[in-house]
Amino acid sequence: MDKRMAPQVIGIASGKGGVGKTSVTTNLAVALAKRNHRVMIMDADLGLANAQIALGVHAPFNIGHVLRGEKKLQDILVTTSQEVILVPGASGVRDLAALPSDQIHGIVRAFDDLDMPLDYLLVDIAAGISPAVLDFLSACQRRVVVVCDQPSAIADAYGLIKVMASEQNLDEIYLVTNMVGNSQLGRQLHRRMNDVCMRFLGVNVHHLGSIESDELMLQAQRKFLSVLEHAPGSAAARDFRTLAESVSQLPAIHAASGRVQFFMQRMLRG
Repeated sequence: MDKRMAPQVIGIASGKGGVGKTSVTTNLAVALAKRNHRVMIMDADLGLANAQIALGVHAPFNIGHVLRGEKKLQDILVTTSQEVILVPGASGVRDLAALPSDQIHGIVRAFDDLDMPLDYLLVDIAAGISPAVLDFLSACQRRVVVVCDQPSAIADAYGLIKVMASEQNLDEIYLVTNMVGNSQLGRQLHRRMNDVCMRFLGVNVHHLGSIESDELMLQAQRKFLSVLEHAPGSAAARDFRTLAESVSQLPAIHAASGRVQFFMQRMLRG
């Protein structure tokens, strides 16, 4: 991608916890990086802030230090061994949009000063439909909902899609079916969900890809590695490579700015 273009900003969320949202985010980032894309993850799961754990890196500073004026944004960035750039989240910073105006302007200026060419900004967003979650999703160009084939996960994913589409008027909504038996079952899960979304919401939710349930994925998580590093020949690694290919084939959504602060301005200023 042309470095003067804004990065493609993709929010990754879920209706409930436990469906593998952060694992999807981090493994997708690694798979995109392996395709020679320049990728940044912003850990916006403000309650847990655990993307750094999933990537196996130690982040001594986080976005909270930037908000308090103790560090500049470039001081907290961590580049992983997989060549993914991480903006570490801060547990306890519940709602960036509710910050005082001076802190809002400060963090926007921090991103404005970060003159770094990027292809993708993946935003790992907390589960649920809190105001902070919706603020992040509204600021993204595309929204990916991670779901697995469990009744509660399906119901909560539908609830999130309903709020995004009906109350927030958001489009560009995609589904990643995670921890499925195989790709066919993933497509069937998507069809079931999309049929309901079309019938009751009039919204077409695109299927971005499926990730097969794989014991090697769990092994990789226990070793704080991506599955592409731990078991590159596994079914899950294959599926993440396919998912990265699908993402890279999406047409670019052009924005007014070529730097990451465009996202922050949208998120913080509404």
